[in-house]
Amino acid sequence: MSDALKHECGIAMIRLLKPLEFYKEKYGSAFYGVNKMYLMMEKQHNRGQDGAGFASIKLNTNPGERYISRVRSVAQQPIQDIFGQINERVNKAFETNPEYKEDVAAQKRNLPYIGEVLLGHVRYGTFGKNSVESVHPFLRQNNWMHRNLIMAGNFNMTNVKELFSNLIELGQHPKEYTDTITIMEKIGHFLDDAVSKIYKDLKKEGYNKRQASPLIAERLKVSKILKRAAKNWDGGYAMAGLIGHGDSFVLRDPAGIRPTFYYKDDEVVVVASERPVIQTVFNVKFEDVKELEPGHAIITKKSGQVAIKKILEPLERKACSFERIYFSRGSDAEIYIERKKLGELLMPKVLEAIDNDTKNTVFSYIPNTAETSFFGMIERAEALLNKKKTAQILNGQRSLSAKKVTEILSERTRVEKIAIKDVKLRTFITEDSSRDDLVAHVYDVTYGVIKPQDNLVIIDDSIVRGTTLKKSILKMLDRLNPKKIVVVSSAPQIRYPDCYGIDMANLESLVAFRAALSLLKDNNSYQIIEDVYNKCKAQEDLNDEDVQNFVKEVYAPFTNEQLSDKISELLSDESINAEVKIIFQTVENLHQACPNNNGDWYFTGNYPTVGGNRVVNRAFINFYEGNNERAY
Repeated sequence: MSDALKHECGIAMIRLLKPLEFYKEKYGSAFYGVNKMYLMMEKQHNRGQDGAGFASIKLNTNPGERYISRVRSVAQQPIQDIFGQINERVNKAFETNPEYKEDVAAQKRNLPYIGEVLLGHVRYGTFGKNSVESVHPFLRQNNWMHRNLIMAGNFNMTNVKELFSNLIELGQHPKEYTDTITIMEKIGHFLDDAVSKIYKDLKKEGYNKRQASPLIAERLKVSKILKRAAKNWDGGYAMAGLIGHGDSFVLRDPAGIRPTFYYKDDEVVVVASERPVIQTVFNVKFEDVKELEPGHAIITKKSGQVAIKKILEPLERKACSFERIYFSRGSDAEIYIERKKLGELLMPKVLEAIDNDTKNTVFSYIPNTAETSFFGMIERAEALLNKKKTAQILNGQRSLSAKKVTEILSERTRVEKIAIKDVKLRTFITEDSSRDDLVAHVYDVTYGVIKPQDNLVIIDDSIVRGTTLKKSILKMLDRLNPKKIVVVSSAPQIRYPDCYGIDMANLESLVAFRAALSLLKDNNSYQIIEDVYNKCKAQEDLNDEDVQNFVKEVYAPFTNEQLSDKISELLSDESINAEVKIIFQTVENLHQACPNNNGDWYFTGNYPTVGGNRVVNRAFINFYEGNNERAY
C-alpha cells in the first residue's frame, strides 16, 4: 500500500499445559514459551511497529514471590528491545547464580518473565499517542491474585463515550478516557464482583480467606464475566486477557471483524491474529489451526481445561476484507489465493485501458505487498495472450512459415521491476516545499526498459489518500517517459471511514471523497453536502439502532468510472506528461475473490455494527464544520 495505513494490531497468547521442567527436558530450555512468544511477535511485526509489549504469569507461586512480569517498549525496534531486555536480565541472573541454569524450579522462583501463561502484543499508535503508557498489555493490579487483570487487544470501540459513562455510573473513576482502559475496567468490575460473590458463598460454607483462595480459582466462571462485561460493546475486537491466578481468555467480536486463530495440543494452547504465524512457529498443519468463531471466547482455566464458549450472539459475518488485501501476511494459504484472484479479476479493465496492446505495455507493482496480486494479474494476461497466439496459429493454418510461428510464440507479457523503495531515505525536513521534493525520491526507478510508445501498468494494494501517488509515485514513473500510466488498485474505492481498527477516521483525507466533492461542484450539485449535513445533525439524538448512513448520498449521483476518472485527474497535474488512468477493483469482484471475508464498510458504507453509522455521520459533521477531530 503506497499510502501507509496504521492502527492494525497483533495479539499472541501462549498457555503451557505442562510443567516448565517438561519443556526443559524435551526442548532444552524452560524458556520455551518465551522463545516461542518472541517468534510469534516477530512474525506479526507487520501488524504494528510503533510499540510492543509482553507479559507473563507464573502458576502456583508462594506468597511473596513475584508471579507477574511485564515489559513494554516504543523503541525503534520494539520487539527486539523487549526481548533484549529479557535476555539481559536472565543472563545477569545466570552470571550471578550459575546454579540456576539447570534448576528449573530456581529459575521459576527467581527469574522474571518465565512462566506458563504468556501474552504478547504489537501495535501502531492510536489517537496520535505512542508513549510507553499507551502500549499493551495493560495491567490492573490488586493484592488479591484473582483480581489482577492483564489485557491486550486488536480493537476499536465505536461507543467509548457510552462505556465510559457506564463505568462512572458503577461508581468507578477511570484514570484515562481510552477504549483500552475502559474495556479493562469494565471486565475488572465484573471480575471483582464475581470474586466477591464466590468468597461470600465459600464463607457461608465455612472456609476462611486463605482456604477460599484456591477454590475461587476453581469456581470462577470467566465466560459469565465476559458476557456481563461485553454486553454493550460495539466495535471490532480480538480481546485477550490473563487473570492473576492463571485463567486466560481471548474474545472475538460478534461480526468477526478482527481475526483470531488458535491451536491446541497436549502441550500448549496458542492464539494469534494470523494463522500462518502459529503454523510456522509451532510447525503444525493448516487444518490444525482453527478460526475462533465470532462472538466466542477461547478460555483456558488454571487447571489447563480449555473451552470454547459463546459469549455474544453472532451477527452476520463481516470479517475485515482489508486483512485479505493488505494487513495479514500473504503467506496464509487462503490469503495468497485470494490476493492472486484480486489481480486476475482486474485484468479485463486493464486491457480495456491499454486498448489490448500488451505488446507495448510493461507491467509492474508497487509496493512489495502488491506482488501477489501482481502475479494473479500477470497469470491472467499470459492466459489471454496464449489464447491469442493459439487463434493466430489456427487461423493461419498451413500458410504460416516457421519464422512466423516462432515470432507469434515468442511474444511475452513484459514484466519489469520498475520501482524500488529506498528504505534508508528519510524526509527529515518538515518545511512543505523541501519535504515534497524529498518525498518524490523515496522510490528509485529502473531506467531504460520503457519506450516512448509504451504503456506502464502498476498495481497497488489500495489507494486511500492518494498522497504518495500524487507527490511521489506518479512523478517518479513519469520520468521514464511512458505514453500512458495505468495505476491499478486491487481494492475498491475507499469511500468511508473505518472505526474498527484501521487509521481512516476522517472523510476529507480519502481521495474518493474529495473526488465526489469535486464532481458535485462540476455538476452544480454541491447543495447535496448541506442536505446530508442537516440529515446527519438530525440523527444526533437518536439511538444507534435508528441511525442511517446518509453519507452514501454524496456518492449516489456518480458511477464508479466517473469517480475513478476524477481521482485520476486529482492525482495528476500539469507537471506529468503521460496520460494517467486509475483503475479500481469492483466490490463484486472483491466478494468473488474473498467470499468468506466480506466486511466492506469502507467501500460500501454498510457498517457491520450499529455504531458504524453514527461514526460515519459524525465524521461528515466534523468535515462540514471544520472540526479536526476523530469521529469515535
